Amino acid sequence: MKNSKKAVIFDLDGVIVDTAKFHFLAWQNLAEKLGITFTAEDNEHLKGVSRVRSLEKILKWGHKEVSQEEFEELMHDKNEEYLTYVNQMTTKDILPRVKETLDYLKKENHPIALGSASKNAKRILKHVGLMHYFDAIVDGNEVTQAKPNPEVFLKAAKLLNVNPQNAIVFEDSLSGIEAANTGQMLSIGIGNARVLAAADYVFKNFRELDLETLKNILNKQTNL
Repeated sequence: MKNSKKAVIFDLDGVIVDTAKFHFLAWQNLAEKLGITFTAEDNEHLKGVSRVRSLEKILKWGHKEVSQEEFEELMHDKNEEYLTYVNQMTTKDILPRVKETLDYLKKENHPIALGSASKNAKRILKHVGLMHYFDAIVDGNEVTQAKPNPEVFLKAAKLLNVNPQNAIVFEDSLSGIEAANTGQMLSIGIGNARVLAAADYVFKNFRELDLETLKNILNKQTNL
């Protein structure tokens, strides 16, 4: 029997923790070595995008071609640098009011999942002490299709034993919002309202999403 409680699926980077800054530093250093200029604006286009696709984009922007062996080495080097930052993460890296939101969902018995393109998701959750909140984790190791394909969220809904229409997704990227919408889930954007205009709801951050509003959304009683 399907779970009747609304399920909540969280993206990781930019929603629960701010690891975007670590990705930016690692990608920027890699691009620099290749003689490619890489800006914060460029980094915005890599949100929610897999490591392979991200490197492909950077090489295309820089009009560079590398062998498959070099490509694999570059991906490895980028990830190793990124992990040096990740390994220093603590509870201080959790974004404001995320923990309070998770506490509320847990108290109300809503199934909670992570749906992230990151292959380091579990490592990050352990470092910041949030693993125990999640009933299911679907990350880059379990999916073959990158967002905006809804595979990661559909797998998470299946693991939580809910119909996709009974799931809510928190995302900070346009590709993630599109994935949630394609999967017939309610989408909540966290970030820039202009960028995330396709979402059903958008909040600048979890500070802006008070628990009463969240409760209304979960109960489908809001006219926001």
